[in-house]
Amino acid sequence: MHSDIKAIAWDFDGVLNRNIVNGRFVWADNLEADLGIPVEAFQKGIFDAQFAHVISGKRDLKTHVQDWLDQSGHAIDASMLLDYWFAKDDLKDPYTLGLLGQLAERNIAQVIATNNETRRTAYIEEQAGFGKQVSHIFSSGRIGHAKPDAAFFRHVAGTIGFAPHEILLIDDSATNIKSAGALGWKGYHFTEDNRAELASFLGL
Repeated sequence: MHSDIKAIAWDFDGVLNRNIVNGRFVWADNLEADLGIPVEAFQKGIFDAQFAHVISGKRDLKTHVQDWLDQSGHAIDASMLLDYWFAKDDLKDPYTLGLLGQLAERNIAQVIATNNETRRTAYIEEQAGFGKQVSHIFSSGRIGHAKPDAAFFRHVAGTIGFAPHEILLIDDSATNIKSAGALGWKGYHFTEDNRAELASFLGL
């Protein structure tokens, strides 16, 4: 790891949380069996054109989900579906979590930088326990901008008080790495092919 790196910004889904396998969000594998909701219908209905407003904090996720449930004729309410979703989607990656723990013993600031709305951000922070493992959780819903928007990265750098070249972004999106890099951040594009190399990259 570069000696001038003073802070690491971890992406969450796909990095600290191993909930994406071959592009599939595995938490939903039993959605239809458990709640009677076909995965394809859920994905099409929830991750629609309005979801960008949810991710950026301009539309409440619970309202968004409830509107779709009502339109689709499903009997369960949004609170039940969100509780199921968040719990099933809590799939911490032992490997990256171990690296986070090792880095905590060094003089390196660690934060989470994620595209998540405020309700799941609160779950990640509190129920999943990440609020105790990093100094700050930056999410698109709280910031009002989502990665790869430069405003997201500027907010993170400005808040933690480090120069861009002192911050390393670990993210599974090449687009996010490129956007942060354009602002001077360092980056590690985390993939299935190079995940095992992250430890040595970090000097662990």
